[in-house]
Amino acid sequence: FKEHDPDVELLPAVGPLIDSRTSHLDDLLSERLSSALHSETSLIQLQHLAQIAAEHTPIDLAYAVSRLPVDARPIVYENLPDWEARIDFFINTDRNTRAAIYRHLADEEIRELIQQMPPDEAVGVLENLSPKRLKLLLDALELERAAAIRSLLCHERHSAARLMSPEFFAFRLEETVSQAAAFIRDHAGIELTKRIFVINDAGELQGYIPVRSLIVCSRSLTMQQVMQPSLHQVSPEASREEVVDLVERYKISALPVVDENRRLVGVITPEEVVEALEAMTDDTIGQMAGTLENVSSDEPLFKKFVARAPWLVVTLVGGLINAASMAYFQGILSPWLAFLVNFVPLITGMSGNIGVVCSTVLVRGLAIGTISAKMKGDAITKEIIIGALTGLIFGLFCWGGVYALNAFGVQEFGANPLAIGAIISAGLFGACVTATVLGAISPFIFARIGVDPAVASGPIVTALNDVLSMIMYFIIAQGMSVLFFSL
Repeated sequence: FKEHDPDVELLPAVGPLIDSRTSHLDDLLSERLSSALHSETSLIQLQHLAQIAAEHTPIDLAYAVSRLPVDARPIVYENLPDWEARIDFFINTDRNTRAAIYRHLADEEIRELIQQMPPDEAVGVLENLSPKRLKLLLDALELERAAAIRSLLCHERHSAARLMSPEFFAFRLEETVSQAAAFIRDHAGIELTKRIFVINDAGELQGYIPVRSLIVCSRSLTMQQVMQPSLHQVSPEASREEVVDLVERYKISALPVVDENRRLVGVITPEEVVEALEAMTDDTIGQMAGTLENVSSDEPLFKKFVARAPWLVVTLVGGLINAASMAYFQGILSPWLAFLVNFVPLITGMSGNIGVVCSTVLVRGLAIGTISAKMKGDAITKEIIIGALTGLIFGLFCWGGVYALNAFGVQEFGANPLAIGAIISAGLFGACVTATVLGAISPFIFARIGVDPAVASGPIVTALNDVLSMIMYFIIAQGMSVLFFSL
């Protein structure tokens, strides 16, 4: 049975990487800001900034300002018209901009910002502060607000508790539609989601009511009479992947978060799920690219180098191992087979691409849930069969190619070019199978040990794949040469 909410739409699919209208707006706005900041006098500068701030929303400014030099971002923030605009700006900008602004703000102003933010948004904003400054700030907040923020900060960063809002509408079973509507009108500061929830006297979740029921149902009916069962909820410790999976599968417009006693403690809205999806996509791309840096941020160049260097060291080590292996096999191969080294780029290129495609397909299957624990054996077997078939077919093409190179005088292979072609083709087949096996099992190994399977498409596995494929190529070549040549 699927719980389907007709009020919520499907989550948007990731589209092609094209220049969108919003990115074009960010470009134009950042150019205007940069021009205003380079005005000849401070008075003209302030006038220009005030005009830009009046013509654009704080959200647009928050995105555009991330393209400016770090020292210019606090100036834009200081020229926002009011507290509401500053709060929207702070919530929507990136962590590097927040860090730059923090260095120019007194603790009292930060406290005022946090005091007026929803607790769940405040938690994300406060992550850039040092532990000492964070403690001082929380001590200065109102007790109720500080307690709400501390309760969220005690959970893991990527948990459901960090995604949920602790402010929501929930009513007891005996309360009427009229009472609920009046309470909602009197508390405009709390976000109204497409669901309101029903609890008992102990605060335990009993069900939910679509907001439109407050309009169409009789005002004298009780919550118990109009509620629907809440079939899906998560604990505060649930992962963001579990949250995304539930919301996407069952089209839930407001996912309740309950504690171990089934007491309702928070609500996760689709907006938070979209943000979680963006963060998961960033993390996955970073893992596949072999870097943990924030790919969309304006980090200093040396910091970007430090983030990428450990992964590239693996590639360097793999290359040195490859060089040593080639030198070793050149020393033991027959002079007739010395030209096998010329085909190493072909072997590593073909096997590397096959392995990456295999691992990427399986990582995608794990990410979207189409490959379960019981299906992984079949998935691995199918990929190995596909890899072997690919290696066989392209190996035959390679055999013909080697013979053609000899026939047209591009490369002389001695008196037996067909044998040479067979050796190279068999080596290519073995390298492709090796790469497929590595690409097929590595995502599941990483998932088993608690590492993001996207690492399987990163530099570590790529370097290992090059080493193993090349060694397999030379081993097969050495073994088959016994059939054709006297060593």
